[in-house]
Amino acid sequence: MQCFSGNQSPVTTFILLGSSEYPHLQAPLFLLFLTIYTVSVVGNFGIIVITRINPKLHTPMYFFLRHLSFLDICYSNVFTPKLLEILVVEDRTISFKGCMVQFFIGCTFVITEMFMLAVMAYDRFVAVCNPLLYTVAMSHKLCTLLVAGAYMCGGICSLTLTYSLLELSFCGSNIINHFGCEYSAILFLSCSDLYFSQMTCLVISTFSEACSLLIILSSYMVIVVTIIKMPSTGGLRKAFSTCASHLTAITIFHGIILLLYCVPNFKSSWLLVKVATVFLTIMIPMLNPLIYSLRNKDVKETVRGLINSKLLYPSIQFK
Repeated sequence: MQCFSGNQSPVTTFILLGSSEYPHLQAPLFLLFLTIYTVSVVGNFGIIVITRINPKLHTPMYFFLRHLSFLDICYSNVFTPKLLEILVVEDRTISFKGCMVQFFIGCTFVITEMFMLAVMAYDRFVAVCNPLLYTVAMSHKLCTLLVAGAYMCGGICSLTLTYSLLELSFCGSNIINHFGCEYSAILFLSCSDLYFSQMTCLVISTFSEACSLLIILSSYMVIVVTIIKMPSTGGLRKAFSTCASHLTAITIFHGIILLLYCVPNFKSSWLLVKVATVFLTIMIPMLNPLIYSLRNKDVKETVRGLINSKLLYPSIQFK
């Protein structure tokens, strides 16, 4: 919603401030973010390809991992290209509609990833606690329904948050003190009563975080109890190795989310908000493929086999 108040004109475009207050950092930041973005896209696309070409990786765990990589590619592509653009061009504007679209799509993928990590925690729970019935319990139909549910929750939550922004009026400053259209940065520019939007954000963020963390924590509590009861250290080591990568990804992702939206007074420093948001939208998509590939024996073996078969021994095929 746009407003007409007195002599004020309705806001039709926003200006992304980015890091313009630090002009000497523009070029180094561009090179840094471009490198991270490239590694992120290549790494996540590689995970998708690797888990598709090797039949040994056609399991529920890697089915969810492919979707996690897809989500990382998507929300990185929503945010990063505009970030790179405002670092090298003078025109830092983004249209009102473009800003809302960027927020909606980016928010959808971030919230979906939050629920996807919870789904992956449940998958690890079944794998560790019921290994003999794992493939039966985690049927393809169930996996598809769990993934669809994660996407649906992400879409509904994001649509609700976007609606709360569209109900606001913007008739004053149009300068967003951020690299992109982040929720609190947009709220800061509104000349409307923010109660509805703030309450909507509180309810949605509390609901999504609480549901996701509840599933994750309850799953891993049972996993820990099961691992402790294992008689052999070999079984303990194997069980822990199946969960270590996922726990690392969860800790980083939810740590940033909680820092951004649950720590009091954190938003009093826009610099910290910018750094945390950039870490969430650029660094995490790069870290996830590194976490899951460097700590995953199956993925590393597939990469080695792919290199050998395609580069060193072209006649060798995966079996």
